[in-house]
This record gives sequence, C-alpha cells and structure tokens, in this order.
Amino acid sequence: MNKILLIFLSIVFLMTSCDDLIDPAVENNRGLDDMYGEAEYAQGILLNAYTRLPNSSWTFNDVATDDAVTNDVNNNYLKIATGQWTSNLNPFDQWRNSKAAIQYLNIFLAEVDKVLWAKDENVSELFRKRLKGEAYGLRALYMYYLLQAHGGESNNGELLGVSIVLDPEDQNSDFNKPRNTFEACMQQLYSDISNAEQLLPLDFEEATTLPSGYNNLDDYNRVFGDFARQRVSGRIVKFIKAQAALLAASPAFSNGNTTTWADAANYAGDLLTINNGVGGIDPLGLTWYKNSEINTLGTGVNPAEIVWRTDVADSNSLELDNFPPTVYGSGRINPTQNIVDAFPMANGYPISDANSNYDPLNPYTNRDPRLKLYILVNGDVAGVNSTVINTAADGTTNDALNKVETSTRTGYYLKKLLRQDVNTNPTTQNQQKHYKPRMRYTELYLIYAEAANEAWGPMATGGSATFSAYDVIAAIRERAGITQPDMYLESIKADQVAMRELIRNERRLELCFEGFRFWDLRRWNKDLKETAKGVSIQGGAYQFINVENRLYDNYMKYGPIPYSEIIKFDALEQNKGW
Repeated sequence: MNKILLIFLSIVFLMTSCDDLIDPAVENNRGLDDMYGEAEYAQGILLNAYTRLPNSSWTFNDVATDDAVTNDVNNNYLKIATGQWTSNLNPFDQWRNSKAAIQYLNIFLAEVDKVLWAKDENVSELFRKRLKGEAYGLRALYMYYLLQAHGGESNNGELLGVSIVLDPEDQNSDFNKPRNTFEACMQQLYSDISNAEQLLPLDFEEATTLPSGYNNLDDYNRVFGDFARQRVSGRIVKFIKAQAALLAASPAFSNGNTTTWADAANYAGDLLTINNGVGGIDPLGLTWYKNSEINTLGTGVNPAEIVWRTDVADSNSLELDNFPPTVYGSGRINPTQNIVDAFPMANGYPISDANSNYDPLNPYTNRDPRLKLYILVNGDVAGVNSTVINTAADGTTNDALNKVETSTRTGYYLKKLLRQDVNTNPTTQNQQKHYKPRMRYTELYLIYAEAANEAWGPMATGGSATFSAYDVIAAIRERAGITQPDMYLESIKADQVAMRELIRNERRLELCFEGFRFWDLRRWNKDLKETAKGVSIQGGAYQFINVENRLYDNYMKYGPIPYSEIIKFDALEQNKGW
C-alpha cells in the first residue's frame, strides 16, 4: 500500500511542481478546480490522510510504562516516564497530525462529488462511493486517535474531546473554537462509521457473483476488487468502531458519555462472528511477525491474524536496535521484571498463587511458553548462530547487566517482533521480511472479552455473539500453551472481578511491546507510577532490583492539549492539571 501511496503522491507533486524554472507563475499553485477532471490529483488529497497514519512503525512507548526501559538516554518516552512530560514535550501528541489529516479529508469530502473519477459514468459513481467511504472511515479513525491522546477532564470535571470540524478550513475560518464534549465527538465518530459502512464492502476482493445493489460485475471488480487491499474497508471500519467504544466505555472516559460496555462488546462481537467466533482465533497468531506465511503477503493478502497492515519489506533495523551486544545489537528495549512476573506458570496459575509451583531458584522453568517466546532471559539464545546470552551481573560479555551503554538495564532483552534469522554481523549482514499490523484479531478478541465481562459477566453472552468472555480467554490461553485443563481459569470463571484482572493480564501479555500498555493503564485509571524493576544475577542467585522510578501525577491519565495551541486560542480549554 505504501508504494501505491508514493506513486500517487509523486504524481501530485509533479503536477504541482513549477513547469517554468525561470519564471514560476502563480498558476503553478493549483487550486481545487484542477482536481475535478484529474482523478489522480483528486485522490492525492485523500492519500495525504493515509500517509499520516501514525502506526506505520514501532514506537515502543512501552518504555513509558512498567513493562520496559531503554538504554537510549535520548528516548522521549524515557524522558516523560522520569518526570519530563509537559504540554511542550509530548511524544504521544496526535493533535497536529490528526487535525491536518482531518483537514485533507474534509477537503476531499467537500469536493468528491464534483470529480470525474472515470470516463464511464457508472464506474465514476462507484469510485466516488468507495473513496468517500474511505474518507469517512479515516476521519473516524483520526477522531479516535485525538480522543485517546487528548480527551480529558476540564477544570470543572466535564469530559471534553476536541473541536469537531467537518468543513474545510481556510484563512477566513474561525480557528478559535472551544472543545466539544467527549460524547459529541463519539457521536460524530459513530456517524462517520455509519456512513463508511454504507459505502464500503466488507473486504476488497474479486467478486465472482455480483453483490446486491450493483449492476455490472466487471465494473464492480474494477473499483472494489483486490487491487484495493490495505485501503480502508468495511471490516477495518467495524474494527475502529470497537476500538473507540472500548475507550469510551472504560473507567477514565465513561463519565458523561452514552457508550456502554455492552456497546463495545456488541461492536467487537459483530465482527468476530463474521470471523467464525472463537473458532476464528488464528493458531499462528502468537508469532505473526516471523511465520513463513510472511513470504506470501506481497499482493496485499492478510494472514488469518491480521485485519490491516503495512507493506512487507526487507529490513534488519529492529534486530540491529534490539539484539544483545554480542550479536551486534544495541539492546535498546529492555523488558522489566514487572512483565516477566506477569507471565503465569505453564499450569496457568499466577506465580504468586500457591498452586503455581513457582520456584524462585529456577524462575524461568515451567513458565507460560509466551515468556521465552517474547522475552530473552538469562541463558537463552539469540541470532542466526543461536548464541547463548548471559545477562547476569557477573557475566563476562557485554550482554551482562549494565556492562556497557548497549547492555540490558533489567537483565532481559526483547525477543518479540525480532526475527532470529536476521544476521547482524557487519561482515555477513542480511535482512528478512517484516511488516507491522495496524489491527490484528487478537486485539479484537481481547476487546470483546473485556467488554463482555464488564457488561454481562464471565460466562454470559449478549447481542449477536454466541460466545462469552470466558470462551475467548480459554481459547487464547490454550493457544498460548497453558496446560489443559486450565484449572486456574476454571477456578475463577464465575468471578467477574478475578476475570477482569485475568483479561487485563492476558491483554498485557498478548499485546506486549506493541504500544498498548500505556493507553490501557490510563483508560483503566490504573497507577502509572509502578517502579520499573529488573533482576541482578550473581553466583546463580537472583536479586530483584529497582531500575527506574516512574514519575507521573494523577492527572496524567489524560494527555495535554499542546501548549502552542492553548496560547494561540483562548477558547481552547486545557485538560485539568496541565
């Protein structure tokens, strides 16, 4: 998809570049009238919003949580976690990017009906319908990003969102607008979702029979066929709806808005039902980043785990950044003891439970298989030669705790997302295929489990879904390799509070290092200040250590409006505390 974007934007750039280097004329600054007869130019307005999607690469904002630290002293997430978060320094900021994307989308929606998208009138109308649907879906997505990053309480306790802007702005527009309520923003988001769902097919695929409401199969496939994979589809729009509803139903955002846990469960459940319910959980979903199926994804096809993704590309940058030093990496992201302790034993019991049989003298033995799949522990291997990594404080290599500036600070290195078949040796370096999911089904199943448990309890069902929160968590833990029968799950299946904690922990483990933990802690009203811990191993003895204090104030469950915007517009109210 990115290659397609670049081609279109290159066309737009060439069309708007000066055609007279000696005397660049005013008419070179092309106006909206120019797009009506030039479909490529018109589509470039929409594609600008695609290029602004913020989740095209890994940010590892987990460094701002209790799940990870970094040895990169210039990392902005490290800075905010250690007391430097302000409305001027905010690496979570989505204000400028999302509002700029919405401006382009508003321009596109205002003009889309005037554009000649194809010479054939029927095909032109189909393109108009599809591209308009994409624009509505993207506008809803950017509203979600804005609410997640900047929604919050005013000084009088009112839950605010952002200023709703539905028309293109120009130099004569009034930019000094107050923020709308969070509820009003959610209703606008739902309106855009509804419009998108009416205009878009569930998926962009070649049809063999003509869908209802259309009159020509060739025309349909020309517009809605598989060449448009990885553009915003009806399936993606349904996913956005579930994500946004989960945010709105969560404790930090539920004040004064009408979205309920049942709404969030139903929105997720509707799409999961299309995905064959619990039976649609991908057996390979744990290792989507390194499965052999990655080699066949070049035509826009998704594996069973993925709903939306970036392009597949050969790379070794993740490995160069995060492999341990002895395999030529910089060891940047260091998982904490906190998250290591969150992985249960193989029998499913938390390590704090007497039934777990946890042995503190052999802390990595008989653990949930996901632990060693996602985190490199002392004595594990890494790289193409399966090099043994010694992270002990008394280790003799640069992999040892705090040995050099690229060593681990916690006693652990990152393993998830990395391909061990990447060779980072400078003399024999190679690359392997990587991609990044924008949306994957495991997230959606966990959205459903969380919301369904809150709405109806662990075992009950509601809406169109015929499966419960318990059913989802049972399937996810079985896929993870928890010994069956899962006696711990069985022991709590009638306890909504205990199930809530288990679901939250499963979300932490399944989505670790993918950028969810920071947002989850905040929407749950959980403590952001838990000290990041590690382990110092000397003479075979394990001693837990404090690695990095977390310095957050309570009001920081909501992010700030950028300071530069607050000083420009007096009608714009800052979130309380900032």
